[in-house]
Amino acid sequence: MQDIAILIPAAGASSRMLGKDKLLEPVDGVPLLRRQADRALATGCHVTVTVPDHEHARCAALSGLPVQLVAVPDAGEGMSASLRRGVALLPKGLKAVMILPGDMPDLEPEDLMRLVTGFRAVPHPMLHQATAADGTPGHPVLFPADCFYALTRLTGDQGARDVLRANKHRLVQVPLEDNRALVDLDTPEAWASWRAAAVA
Repeated sequence: MQDIAILIPAAGASSRMLGKDKLLEPVDGVPLLRRQADRALATGCHVTVTVPDHEHARCAALSGLPVQLVAVPDAGEGMSASLRRGVALLPKGLKAVMILPGDMPDLEPEDLMRLVTGFRAVPHPMLHQATAADGTPGHPVLFPADCFYALTRLTGDQGARDVLRANKHRLVQVPLEDNRALVDLDTPEAWASWRAAAVA
């Protein structure tokens, strides 16, 4: 499975968390970022994680895991900086990369594998995007290797939306259970609501 990579962009500032780091919030007793990396590794794919710098607490949270860490000194520019640097430093010869947000705790390894399996099942390289059960587009998204150049040229804080739009003619939607593809936790209120629902 090492011909496909999973890239977890984790160089952002958690600016909406009022001083806390959303990626270090505990889930099942471990920091969310480590949990997300564990799930990515469970697929057998190569895993790359972008971080603000190699001294950041997020690196310590990933200690001991066989992941590639990529520092993003220009992370203040937005999501595009993580994607540019992360994709540029991926191992050579990959067939695809899956962009997996670090703040989506409901995703499980089998969800990630649905995109990988779907990609391998088609005769020509296609983009695969996870959706909610009702078809609402979400994350993660898997990009074939021929999209890598465009991903390394992104600017601003819009992520890879422009690349998705440019390739909508070959986009396969992959429905996941419930709202797994939509739940991201980037505010204290979102965390509180998610935790309350988990114990309900």
